[in-house]
Amino acid sequence: MFDGRWRHGVDRVTSPVGRQLVRWRVTADVVTGSGLVFALATAVVVATGHLLIGIPLLAITGFHDLFDGPVAKAAGTASTRGALFDSVSDRVADALLMGGVAWYLVSVHDGELAVLPLAVLGAASLVSYIRAKAEAVGLATPNSGIFGGLMERAERMILLGVGFLEPWLLVPVLWALLSLTLLTAGARFAAAWRAAEGPQRAVRPARVAASTRPMRRSSVAGAGRPRWWRTDIGDAEQSMRARGELTARWRARRQEALETRAARARARRERVEAARAAHGGHGDWRHRRVDRGD
Repeated sequence: MFDGRWRHGVDRVTSPVGRQLVRWRVTADVVTGSGLVFALATAVVVATGHLLIGIPLLAITGFHDLFDGPVAKAAGTASTRGALFDSVSDRVADALLMGGVAWYLVSVHDGELAVLPLAVLGAASLVSYIRAKAEAVGLATPNSGIFGGLMERAERMILLGVGFLEPWLLVPVLWALLSLTLLTAGARFAAAWRAAEGPQRAVRPARVAASTRPMRRSSVAGAGRPRWWRTDIGDAEQSMRARGELTARWRARRQEALETRAARARARRERVEAARAAHGGHGDWRHRRVDRGD
């Protein structure tokens, strides 16, 4: 929800911070990696029962995820590798946080409640997977409704922080997290299902997938442009038409080469026949050099 509605406003606030961090020689990889460290620290603190201390650590973890993109843009180090590192780090951080919550619930409650944060983790992974798969098959467009939702990663972290305020509040918050995350996953799947209706779509390569959320590190060639500009690169019909034109040109060149070879072979046969006729069909014409011409 925050990502879809207030992304541009957030970018206006975080961009100056990103430029300042670049001046301090802080790289985007350092920001992402240190965010993982704080996620691990949050998990350990929560697992040991210090929920209040986990709130500021959780906030710092979220700030790292918020500022790594602006740092990459300000430094001009945007890359697909960085986007991959950022995405994988988010999934690892989610696993660490929910693992810490599960450990805490095992230590203070019946063991059955430990399944609850694991269920939240599974639902959150489903939300991310639906978006990634929709981008990979070319269903994700700015108006498709696949992006956004009630419970994206930022909202999950905020609500989880609310659960850390009081021990009795954690379990109800986890149930709310699970319900809203499943609703978000269902809404994204329904949007993707509607977008897939109609003529069969050709699968696009993942490198030209569309998204309304600017990549943390898009390719340098695309720096400064919104990520949705890639949707115009390869519509299915244009891609098939371009592939057909390339095939036609290849076939034409091959046919021309075959005709040239046949013409040369005919010319060689004619020269041989002419030399044979000039010597009466016998003699030393075989030992004389015949200009092949090729």
